[in-house]
Amino acid sequence: MRRADRLFQIIQILRRAPRPVTAAELARELEVSARTVYRDVADLVGQRVPILGEAGLGYVLGETFDMPPLMLTPDEIEAAVLGAQWVAGRGEPVLAKAARDLIAKITAVVPERLHPFIADPSIGTPPAFTQTADGIDVARTRAWIREGRKIRIDYRDARGDPSRRVIWPVIVGFFDQARMLAGWCELRGEFRHFRTDRITDPDFLEERHGLRPAVLRARWKRSLSGRPVGPHAPTQVVT
Repeated sequence: MRRADRLFQIIQILRRAPRPVTAAELARELEVSARTVYRDVADLVGQRVPILGEAGLGYVLGETFDMPPLMLTPDEIEAAVLGAQWVAGRGEPVLAKAARDLIAKITAVVPERLHPFIADPSIGTPPAFTQTADGIDVARTRAWIREGRKIRIDYRDARGDPSRRVIWPVIVGFFDQARMLAGWCELRGEFRHFRTDRITDPDFLEERHGLRPAVLRARWKRSLSGRPVGPHAPTQVVT
C-alpha cells in the first residue's frame, strides 16, 4: 500500500470507528508495524488533521475534520457499485431508480481516473429473477416504517387461506425471488413475516403504534432468536 493511501486509510478507519482505535488495531488492519502507525499519525497531525489521543490509549478523529466524504478508494467504489447493481435488479421501482441515480452521482463526483471502476467493475451480481408483482406499495410501506404507523392488510398464506390483519411494519426484506414484510401482527400477537406478493387491499392507517422504529426493530431481532417478546416488553440490547 502506498504511503499516501495508508494515510487516507487511517482517516477512514478513525472516521468509521465508534470508539478510540489503538495503534495496534490500526497496525493489524493496515498490515504495518505500530511504529509506522505512530509515524503516520504524527505526520497527519502535522498536516492539521484533528486526530486526538496518544499511543497506548487510542486515537479518535476530531469533529472539526472536513475531508469530503466522497473521496472514495477503488474498493469503496466497487462495493457501492455492487450494492447498487443488486438493488437496481431486485429492488422495488423507487429503490431501483435510486440505485441507478446513485451510480450516476458517484460517477459525477469521483476523479476521471476512477471511472473504469464504475463503468467496467471487476465484480457483479447474477441476473435478477422475474419477481411476482407486489400487492402493496413498498415505497410507501418504507415511509410508514419510518413514521411508526400501522397498516391493515388482507393476506393469503402458502395454503391460500385468507386473513385480515393490522400490522406494525418493521422492515422490508429483499430476496432474489420475493420481498418480505416483517411486522408485529395484532391478530396473532407476535412478529410475523409476509410475502408482499400475497398481500392485497392494504390500508395505510394514520394511527401510530407508539414505538420508535429502532425499538420495534430491536424487539423483532430479539424474536428471531426464539425468545418470546411482545411490543411492550422491556427493551433489551440486540446485537
